[in-house]
Amino acid sequence: MTDLSSDELARYARHIMLPEVGSEGQVRLKQGSVLVIGAGGLGSPALLYLAAAGVGRIGIIDDDEVDLSNLQRQVIHDTDSIGEPKSTSAKTRLEGVNPEVDVVEHNKRLTSENALDILADYDVIVDGTDNIPTRYLVSDACEILDKPWVYGSIYRFEGQVTLFNHDGGPNYRDLFPEPPPPEAVPSCAEAGVLGVLPAVIGGLQATEAVKLLLGIGESLSGRLLVYDALNMDFRELTVGELPVRSAVTELIDYEQFCAGPTAEASANTVLEISPTDFVSQRDSGWSPFLLDVRTSAEEGIVSLPGTDLRVSHLNILVEQDSLPKDRDIVVYCRTGGRSEAVASALSRVGFDSARLFNLAGGIHAWSDQVDSAVPKY
Repeated sequence: MTDLSSDELARYARHIMLPEVGSEGQVRLKQGSVLVIGAGGLGSPALLYLAAAGVGRIGIIDDDEVDLSNLQRQVIHDTDSIGEPKSTSAKTRLEGVNPEVDVVEHNKRLTSENALDILADYDVIVDGTDNIPTRYLVSDACEILDKPWVYGSIYRFEGQVTLFNHDGGPNYRDLFPEPPPPEAVPSCAEAGVLGVLPAVIGGLQATEAVKLLLGIGESLSGRLLVYDALNMDFRELTVGELPVRSAVTELIDYEQFCAGPTAEASANTVLEISPTDFVSQRDSGWSPFLLDVRTSAEEGIVSLPGTDLRVSHLNILVEQDSLPKDRDIVVYCRTGGRSEAVASALSRVGFDSARLFNLAGGIHAWSDQVDSAVPKY
């Protein structure tokens, strides 16, 4: 008990009463450290519960700022935090939840250049990311450093949780040996997500991290827990190790790794136009066909003026006959990724690449450069 103050004994009394935890376990939590990558949907509940549990040092790495569209699910932030760095907003909230915890802010993007230095300082890594390249980066860095990491992902009404790189167990590359095509994995911004779903998955991630620090219970290593919120159903899948997989010894360019073999060719064939140049040229008499390749739900949020047609990027080749071949075509989406892929795909099926333009930055750039009343989401 001497390692816990009287305030800590009161704060953690419900933990200390558990035979599996006790004062010794609470001291282990106090001496432990967890890095949470991303202070968004998954990171929010994970961070809050790790701080409440008394994990001694909690790192937060995120280079994004709080946006109004985040608040539907990222409960660590509030309306007054809009425009503030997420790492700063989260640190302030955690220090209010538990001043006994040392919260370390990393207001930066996790990259191949800094990952090993940052991850090396923590016992457990919790993955709150929302993109494939960063997951491969985390996986490889944890393998090199021999760090366990708690994986979580969410999509619409479904979430997944498992534990990678623990006691010789499987890793992310055992579950996903090769990255999927970039256009096959829409982000939460593109696909939507039930606001309460991250609370379940992030809470499960925090549970795994706390169990690891305490050394109690059965972990999710080798098991993928899948949660279906619509049907309120949990199911479990076995995650096996690949028969032969070379050990990772160095970090690579994960954006390029996940971009696929046609990325360079696509970059060479797709022309880009900024929103300001688009408006200027259109005002001077240019009459391009403006194509929206977002979902119908996104169209319900906002649509750019003068849009001629909306077709989901997943259906564009099926609907290509609806597009003119005798006009310039400007393709747009939320931030420019899907529209670039569509313009590239159209050029490969016979559309003149000199007449195909990707609206650089999409809706978000339009809001920044042309009309701030156009909402970002």
